Amino acid sequence: MTISEDRAADLELAIRAVREAGRVVMPAFRTDAEVRYKGPEQPVTDADLAADRVLHDLLLGERPDYGWLSEETRDSPARLGKRRLWVVDPIDGTNSFIQGRAEFAVCIGLVEEGRAVLGVVFNPATGELYHALEGGGAFLNGAPVHVSTTDEAADARTIFASRWEMGRGELAHFAAPWKVLPMGSTAYKMVKVADGTADVFISAGPKAEWDVAGAAVIVAEAGGRVTGPIGEPFRYNQPDPAWRGVVVSNGLLHAAVLATNPSHLPGG
Repeated sequence: MTISEDRAADLELAIRAVREAGRVVMPAFRTDAEVRYKGPEQPVTDADLAADRVLHDLLLGERPDYGWLSEETRDSPARLGKRRLWVVDPIDGTNSFIQGRAEFAVCIGLVEEGRAVLGVVFNPATGELYHALEGGGAFLNGAPVHVSTTDEAADARTIFASRWEMGRGELAHFAAPWKVLPMGSTAYKMVKVADGTADVFISAGPKAEWDVAGAAVIVAEAGGRVTGPIGEPFRYNQPDPAWRGVVVSNGLLHAAVLATNPSHLPGG
């Protein structure tokens, strides 16, 4: 197969996998599911683990030579030697899932030699399925999506942000014409920038490759931009997959957001 045929086959597999994982998690949505904690503000449910098993079995079952990085699987350094790596979050936005908010997503990214080249983000509660291949555009349920055209001259600019961070006052410096609205799930907020619902998503909180990789491809292919809090690009399949902070925008507002760089953001 050519590279494009190869990636198209990977995309078809990833879409099939997120749909199956979504089918598995939905029976637990808005129920009294047991919640455990891996660490502070890090809940996990049986639905997270069931979705992880589904994704692992489907993705690696058909691509056994690819590496694997998931929030719900013990990490292995073996992935660092792989040319291609599945990067997944079985439920991004577990807090929202637990609280019955339809603001979560099953996320798959494909990384090739350190670069994210494929992304699929599926919200099974709303039926929204976003996908993108590097160089192929971004899509929501098969229809093309694009970032907003809001620029620095606009009278209104919308930022999606974490309820936790808003509650701690971390977005208070964004005054009019900025409007800050709460939304759950890092990946879901990112794809909402991709489809133009929001102009910006910013977070200073802990992030990991599985939160960002798949959605970053969708944002880029929709015409937006994704960086760290001081404008640095992301490199994937790193020994430590965690970092702090992400800035996602329609591109036109990226410089304005980075220029705020308040002291609570890394690099401030």
